[in-house]
Amino acid sequence: MDITIPVLILAIPFFMFLLLGLAGVKMSHKMAGTLGTIGMGTVLVLSYYTAFTYWFSGAPEFIDGTTRLQYTVFNQTWLQFTPALAIKIGFLLDPISALMLVVIPTISFMVHVYSLGYMHGEKGFQRYYAFLSLFSFSMLGLVVATNIFQMYIFWELVGASSFLLIGFFYTLPSAVAACKKAFIVTRFADLGFLIGILILSFYTEQLDFLPMTQNPQAVFESFGGATFMGASVLTWALVLIFTGGMGKSAMLPLHIWLPDAMEGPTPVSALIHAATMVVAGVYLVARLFPLYMLEDAALTFITVVGAITAFYAACVACAQIDIKRILAFSTISQIAFMMVALGVASKYGEAIHEGLGYMASMFHLFTHAMFKALLFLGAGSLIHAVHSNNYTAMGGLRKYMPITHITFLIGCLAIAGIWPFAGFFSKDEILTACFANSTFWGIWMMIVAAMTAFYMFRMYFLIFWWDNPDYEARVKEQEAHGHHASMPHESPFTMAFPLVFLAIVSCVAGWVPFGELVTFDGHEYHIHIDWSIASMSMGVAILAIAFAAWLYMKKNDKPARMADSCRWLWTAANRRFYWDEIYLWITRKVIFDSICKPIAWFDRHIIDGTMDGFAYVTNVASGAIKGLQSGKVQMYVWWFLIGAVLLGVIAAVCVL
Repeated sequence: MDITIPVLILAIPFFMFLLLGLAGVKMSHKMAGTLGTIGMGTVLVLSYYTAFTYWFSGAPEFIDGTTRLQYTVFNQTWLQFTPALAIKIGFLLDPISALMLVVIPTISFMVHVYSLGYMHGEKGFQRYYAFLSLFSFSMLGLVVATNIFQMYIFWELVGASSFLLIGFFYTLPSAVAACKKAFIVTRFADLGFLIGILILSFYTEQLDFLPMTQNPQAVFESFGGATFMGASVLTWALVLIFTGGMGKSAMLPLHIWLPDAMEGPTPVSALIHAATMVVAGVYLVARLFPLYMLEDAALTFITVVGAITAFYAACVACAQIDIKRILAFSTISQIAFMMVALGVASKYGEAIHEGLGYMASMFHLFTHAMFKALLFLGAGSLIHAVHSNNYTAMGGLRKYMPITHITFLIGCLAIAGIWPFAGFFSKDEILTACFANSTFWGIWMMIVAAMTAFYMFRMYFLIFWWDNPDYEARVKEQEAHGHHASMPHESPFTMAFPLVFLAIVSCVAGWVPFGELVTFDGHEYHIHIDWSIASMSMGVAILAIAFAAWLYMKKNDKPARMADSCRWLWTAANRRFYWDEIYLWITRKVIFDSICKPIAWFDRHIIDGTMDGFAYVTNVASGAIKGLQSGKVQMYVWWFLIGAVLLGVIAAVCVL
């Protein structure tokens, strides 16, 4: 394949970042937004061409006439450490990177178009589009990386650009706190990622993905059976690498940054926290999946973390009032679904024989990106109309916003797993993989799927059906206080078009023959619905939706009475089971008070005191002898004579 197009896929968003970042202040909002959107649209076309050529034009052919499932379009050495260890910058094309070349530009382009309307008139509009381009460049560079260190470099660039986008409204203290929180939490996770990379490269003397994943047994043998604390060093390396994914994908207990990251603009949430950055952890495990298959302990760890995170996030989502935070916890739960699908694909389960868990995870990554971006952009449309994130300021909006209503409903049906929407197909494959591995994991994830349907339709009914507040009275009150206000209304075309497009994709994406395009070992997997599981899954989802309708479709006191009957549980879920308070207690009481303060006292009184003592002694001694260099010649003569006499006496004593 000609390297021109892959180079342009990375070069165009980086160029747009430089152009808009340096010259954007000289442009009008319209020009900056148009340039950024055209640039991403070009990347979208080139990415589609690359991915579809890879999938539908036969296996890529090399100069030597061979064909392979994975191949590098280009791979240039950047830093050479040893003859065997070097850092390269390249472009790897295989099923999952081709998948991400569809997902990332699609969502990014829709967000660029949507932002033309949503961010219109915002201060820093040009800066916003520059940051979007930087993020898109970073994410694309991450998914096409040919080696794990290139991935790490772009991994950090993704973190930096997400920091900039989350903190876009930097005049708001809450936005500043949110972007710092996201950056700091993910830095701890990335430290584990880096240590895992160093361990892996130390034993294998290799950083490139292809040699490691095409011959995983050689990687296993390179560790020579080394162990640490009862586990193999390879297991430790893989678990540490996974901690990087736990941070980026907001897995428990490193999830605390994602809900607060909703302080950023809503289109940013659709791009970063629904479809791209948060799936980087899933993509990381999938990229190194042949190595994870060697260590069942690592896969078990991934399964347990994912299952607990999915259940926890679903519980919290049931008790939130901020619609963006409901979607944030929904994202955490759905990403955990993908992690569990990878984890249950162990060599002891039936699923691995057909690569089902791996394929199901990637399938759900694809479908979830579409309908979750749709839901976030739908939330942005609602916020744009009522100027509030809380559903308490909404109600009955189906009458005022028909396009947003229908598209949001499609997103809810898709994530709930209702046939024939996209989420039904991908979630069914995950549940099938879970049951193939263990009945326990199958039932556990089935319960989480039912909770997903409940909290999503709880939000839907509260927004669109629950009795609406008196919007006219609210408008009059705001205008009486000198504020501009208007009745809720449908969003402009630039915002409505992405909603309609993503809604259509959410309707048809499940019918894509995904198993024939993306599989673990390159062998096609023909998706066949296991109706014994699918019917049960859809049945519990329908019951959950019916329960949500009974509680929230019409205004009543049933939700309040239920909350009062178990107030402690409602409060705990609403407060995210006090994870923020736990972190603050550990930070302030344990780290600051119990560790940092004693260290600070030791530094001030022992270290500084010792140095001050040296300085004091030196100062006193210099004061005592400073007369020896007074500049008086007579004194020098006297000291010379005294010295001469003393030398003479010493010489005489030595002779005698």
